Formats: sequence, structure tokens, C-alpha cells
Amino acid sequence: MERRTFIKNAGLAGGMMLLSPLSAKFQSAEKYDFTVTDLHVHLTDTFTIDNVMDLAKKRNVKIGIVEHPAVWAIKDDADLKKYIDKLRKYPVYIGLQPMTTNWTSAYSPELLKQIDYILMDPQTIPLGNGEYQSIYELQTYVDDTEAFMERYMAHSLNILKNEPINIFAWPLFLPVCIARDYYTLWTEKRMMQIISAAKARNIAIEINDMSHTPHDKFIMMAKENGIKFTFGSDSRNENVGRLSYCKAVAKKCGLKENDFYRPVSKV
Repeated sequence: MERRTFIKNAGLAGGMMLLSPLSAKFQSAEKYDFTVTDLHVHLTDTFTIDNVMDLAKKRNVKIGIVEHPAVWAIKDDADLKKYIDKLRKYPVYIGLQPMTTNWTSAYSPELLKQIDYILMDPQTIPLGNGEYQSIYELQTYVDDTEAFMERYMAHSLNILKNEPINIFAWPLFLPVCIARDYYTLWTEKRMMQIISAAKARNIAIEINDMSHTPHDKFIMMAKENGIKFTFGSDSRNENVGRLSYCKAVAKKCGLKENDFYRPVSKV
């Protein structure tokens, strides 16, 4: 199943048992020390750019649109140019969300330079045999937790060290079947490996509203190491720009405007 179809139908992408009461405390009327920006928004045939613009105005949120460079979405230069030309008419940032590594060869460097930012998460893990484990799917099964974490960490670090990205999305997400062990599995050593790799290449970390990750301890560790942050709803519906968890945990961690990464529009 395509990732966007799965998430749209499921309404979530796993790990939701980690929901925090933080998000219920902050409403849109709250004042923040930063510009609220949702850089992880998707369009569909029925959820259009006009729908997104209406929500952005209603919620006073800046928007970044992403699409997958893949054979079932943006498959080549012609698709990429059409995507860019369509969105440049609107006051949004234009992004891409690759799902697998080594994806750039299908597109010309000249067109890729017109993209405002690239966001990537580590949820599609290569198994070394040409197949992948899609850990956002609810039925994902992990039979050896430590072996999975080693493979997951290696994939995450490979993305952070080698892929041409600006934002590392869905950080610290775990499949539903092992999410209850979140605080045990995400040791300080593993979290620092993620933070150090992001810092080395000046990659921002997404605070993801759908999965409610990462938690405040990780955010404070990353902040102390000079990491920038972004908000992402990963929405294809009316949830665009709500960002309840993002705003709440950012406020709890004392994030200010200069703690956030802002893309530079290639207009």
C-alpha cells in the first residue's frame, strides 16, 4: 500500500499511545515566541491547495507543502516541474519528502535547486535484500527489538550523514508493537547519536504532531546542542496547522523564534 494512502485511511501512523496531555492545554488563541509554521503538509485530489490556504489563514499558520519523489507521485522532471509551477502561485514553501535513499538520480540538479527544502524520515527501512520494512504501518511486527533498533539507528544515521536533506522528520518514532518501550529504547546514547549527526550537517529536527515525537527531554538535549526545529502535522485534511502537541512541547521547552529552521523560498 502506498504510504500516503495508508496514512490517509488510518488517520494516524502508529505510536499514538505516546500521546501527551500537553496538547490539550494550548489552543490557537495562545501567544507564542515563534512564528507557527507547518512544514509537513500533503495535498490530495480532494484536499487541495485552496483548502490548505483557507486553513492557513484561519489558523494564522505558514505552510510548507511536500510530495514524495517516487514512481507513484513525482516520478520524473516533467512531474517535478509541474509540481513546482503549480505551487509557486501560492504563498507556501515547496518541499519534497523522499522515502528511500539515493533518490535524486531521477531528477535534474537544476530542478532540485528550485525546491525550498527536503524533508525525510527513517520509517522505510531497507532490509538489504531489495525489500523494505515500513514501520509506520500498524501491522508492523518486531520479533527482535534490539536487532531492530540497531538496524533502525543505522538507517537513521545514514540519512543524516548522507542524504541531501534539511529536515529529519518523525524523529524517535517507534512501531506500535514496541512503542510502550519508548523511554527504555531511546537511550541517551542513541538520542545523542541522532543529535550529533544532525548537528554535523546543520539538519533541523521535526517535532511531529501526528506521532507526538520527540519528547521534551530529546528536544532539550537537541536545543542545548544548537539544533533547529520545525513543526509538522503530516496532514492531508483539516488537521493542517493545528499542531497542538508541537506548540505545547515547544512552549514547555522554551523554544524561541531563533530555535526554528525556516526555508528560503526559491522564488
